[in-house]
Amino acid sequence: LARSEQVDGVCSVVTAPAPGISPSAAERAKEIGERIAAELGVTGVLAVEMFVVKSAEGERLFVNELAMRPHNTGHWTIDGAVTSQFEQHLRAVLDLPLGSTAIKAQGSTSVMVNLLGSAYADPALALPRALAGHPEAKIHLYGKEVRPRRKLGHVTVVDEDPLRARSEAETVVALLRGDR
Repeated sequence: LARSEQVDGVCSVVTAPAPGISPSAAERAKEIGERIAAELGVTGVLAVEMFVVKSAEGERLFVNELAMRPHNTGHWTIDGAVTSQFEQHLRAVLDLPLGSTAIKAQGSTSVMVNLLGSAYADPALALPRALAGHPEAKIHLYGKEVRPRRKLGHVTVVDEDPLRARSEAETVVALLRGDR
C-alpha cells in the first residue's frame, strides 16, 4: 500500500509503505483490492485508489478509482519493490509466475516525487548536478516535450528515514525543474 498526494488533481508524491494507516485498515484495503480484481476477472495489474477517512469510529475506506494497467502511483516499485508493477503486469498477461511484491529493503520507505514541468527546455540538462549531489536518487526522465504541469519524469529515493527520502527526492525534482 502506498499513499499518494495530489496537487491540483495531479499525483505529486507517493510514499510506500503508506504511513499512518493502521494494520487493520491496510489488511482491509488489501482484501478490497483482491476482491475487486477477482470479481472483475483481472489479468495483469489493477491499481485500486482508496481514501482512508479517520473518525472517532475508526478508519473507513472508500474506493475512488480503478486503473486496469500499471499506474503512476506504482512507479515507485521500479526502485523500491522486488518486482516492479511493469514486470508484474507482463508476468501476469504472459501467464508466468508472479514475482514478489515485497519492499526491497525491509524497514525502508520509498518516496517518489513526480517532475511536473520544468524551466529547462530539457530537464536532462540538470542531470549532472542532480546526480553529483544526490547519488542515492533514482531519476527517470521520459523524454517528453516540456509543458507546464506535464509529467516529465519522476525521482525515487529509498531510505530508512522517510523524511530524508522525501527531502532528497523533492530536492532532486527541484533541480530538474530549474527551481534551484
